Formats: sequence, structure tokens, C-alpha cells
Amino acid sequence: MPAGLSPGPVLPLVAVQLGFVTGAWAQDTAEPDDRAREAEIKRSQRAERDAELKAVEERLARNAEVRSRLDAEIREIRADRGRLNAALIEAARRSQAIETRVAAIEERLSVLASSEQGIRRSLDGRRGLIGDVLAALQRMGRRPPPAVLVRPEDVLEAVRASILMGAVIPELRLEAETLAADLGELVRLREQTAAERGRVAAEFDQLAGERQRIAALVAARTARETAATSEADAVQRRGTEIGREAASLRELIDRLENEINAASRQAEEARRSAEAQSRETRERMAQLAFRDPSRLAPQAAFQDLRGLLPKPVAGSQLRAFGAPASLGQQTRGESYLARPGALVAAPADGWVAFSGPFLTFGHMVILQMGGGYHILLAGMRRTDVVRGQFVLAGEPVGVLGDGPEGAATVLGDGNGQPILYVEFHKDGRSIDPGPWWARTQVNKVRG
Repeated sequence: MPAGLSPGPVLPLVAVQLGFVTGAWAQDTAEPDDRAREAEIKRSQRAERDAELKAVEERLARNAEVRSRLDAEIREIRADRGRLNAALIEAARRSQAIETRVAAIEERLSVLASSEQGIRRSLDGRRGLIGDVLAALQRMGRRPPPAVLVRPEDVLEAVRASILMGAVIPELRLEAETLAADLGELVRLREQTAAERGRVAAEFDQLAGERQRIAALVAARTARETAATSEADAVQRRGTEIGREAASLRELIDRLENEINAASRQAEEARRSAEAQSRETRERMAQLAFRDPSRLAPQAAFQDLRGLLPKPVAGSQLRAFGAPASLGQQTRGESYLARPGALVAAPADGWVAFSGPFLTFGHMVILQMGGGYHILLAGMRRTDVVRGQFVLAGEPVGVLGDGPEGAATVLGDGNGQPILYVEFHKDGRSIDPGPWWARTQVNKVRG
């Protein structure tokens, strides 16, 4: 407000009504904020659950890898155990074959032993005769027989000895040859049996070591298979638990997602309702503020009138805020085409900070709205207000010409029609006027 200007008295009734409406508007806007915060909390919880679910899924993937590795190891162990079992079976077959060979050898040895005993019994039965023959041979060897013609007794003894030799020696020779053959065969078989027994013993020792080694390997493989199977079962159980955990997290995330969607819908509905109520409340505030035509100061803060201001002239927009202008510049305001002689009204309550011609923009009015806000209206043929004057919303401040004035000359593209140029300023900087205009019932707040 310009220095030296008084805001004037404020009606108590208007003040009370404005306070009531402002408090109600604050309560109405609290609910959508609470719902929005609730939706944001749900989103944060869902993000945390998403992170937990991702960690659980990674654990589940690692668990599946471990289970796959253990299954492969179990298959390999079982294959090794199958091969070892086959080797054990082969070793047992070889052992049985050797045992069969040993049994056959032992049977042959038993037959040979029986033959040996028969030969020995035969020799024992003829031991006396053989002794006599051997004794006679021994005597003959010590004392050769005399000449036959010397003594007749000697002849008789020689004859007797010849008869005895002739009767016994052929039989002894046959017995001796048979015995020698039997004894030779017995010695050969004994030697062969001894050698065979040695080889069999060596094979038995080798087979015993191999069977012991294979049995140890089978036991080790069986123990490892049991351990791997137990570990795989434990991994499977952990995988099942992790899967249930992941499923519960997915269910929780789905539930949170549904709650978020519901809260978002409720927050959006509450926001829209609050916006509608806020707009309606602000319009009621503006109506209450503008209801007293004798007011000497604004009854509502300018920043609270966003989206409620009527446009200052009846016409169509020529250029919007930020549109391209000459020399590569952008417009810092808006321009409107209007009919010749159209009235220009103040969009809101304010004080006239400037009124009169300005450079090439024709006549211009600058309104001070309070709170650092200013509204500039240029391109008029004349202004009807003076500096320091308080004007009401909707109060005429000037008139456009019958043709292009200064603003039309500067802006161009008016096709000979009058142009009103409008700028909004906040703390000395241009701002877009678009969001401040009322979209419906533009004349609703005029006094």
C-alpha cells in the first residue's frame, strides 16, 4: 500500500465471516494431505518390501544353484558307486574261479596221495623178499662165486643163487621201474602243486587287497552320497522356506500395491474435492471481500485470489506469456484483442501506483496489489484513475481506442484492432498471469 494511504475500516461481519471460511478451508485441505502422506508411507513400505523380495529371490537363486550342484555330485557319486560295485562283482567272480582251480588241484593231490600210499603198501609187503635179494647181491658183491670145476658145493650154491636171481630180479625190476615212474610223477605233481599253490596264494592276496580297496571306496562314496543327499534335502527345505517367504512378500507387496492404489485414489478424490471446496471457499471469500463497494482496502490477500481474477477486458487472447516476440525476445505478459472503445477494469482491489502515457505503450496503469504484487495494463487511449487512488475489482481504470494505440504498434498482429497488454509482477519480476484468471464465471467477483 502506498505511503500515506489508509486501508480504511474493516467491517466486523466481513472479518468474522472471512475467519470462519478460512478456518473451514484449512480443515478441508488437511484431509487430502493426510491421505497423500498415507499413500507415500505405503509406497515407502512397498519399496522396502521390494528390496526384501529382491534379496529373497537372490537367495532363492543361489539355493537353486547349490541344489543343482549337489544333484550333479550325487549323480556322479552314484555312477562311481555303480562302477565300483561292478569291480567288486568282478573281483568276487575271479576269486571264485581261483577257488575252483584250487579245489581241483587239491582233488588231484588227494588222488596222488592215495596212489602214493598204495605204492608204499606194496613196497612194504615185499620188503622181506627185497631184503633177501639185496643181501644176496651184497654177498655176491663182496665174495664172487668160485670156478665151477673147483668145488661141487660151490657149483650148487651158484646154481641156487642163479635160480633165485632168475626168479626174483625180473619181478623186482618191474616193481622198481613202476615205483620209479610213480615216484617221479608224484614228485612232479608235488612241485606243480606247490607252484600252483604259490600263484593261487599271490592271486588271493591281490584279490583281497583289491576287494578291501574297492570296499573302502564304496563305503566312502556311500558316506559322501548320504551326506550330499542330506545336504540336498536341507537345501531343498531351505528353498521351500525361502519360496514361502518370497510368496508371502509378494502377497504383502500386492496388498500394499492395492492399498497404495486405494490411498492414491482416495487422496486424488480428496484433493479434487479439496480443490473444488477451496475454489468455492476462495470464491466465497472474494465475494465477501468484494461485497462492500465502499471498502477502502482489499479484504482478501492477493495471493489467495489465484484462479479467481476476472480478465480486465472482454476480448480474445492474442499472445500468451512467454510467446516469441521481436528480436528473439519472449513476451513478459499477455495481450488481448478487444473492440474499439472497450472498457478496461481492474482485475482486483489495489492502489494506483502509476497512471498516464508511457513511452510507446500508450496510456498505462500500474496497480499495486500488496504482498509484492503489481499488475500493469497498457495500450489504452486514456486512463480514468490517478496515482494513489484505491480501485475496486471490476472498477474501470481506462478505455481502449478506436484503433491501434501504442501497445498495438509495439506488439503488432492486431489487424488494426485495439490491443490491451497485461503484465503481472512479483517482487519486481514478471510472472505468468494465466494461472490467476478465473476459468468460469469471470464476472462473479466484480463489485
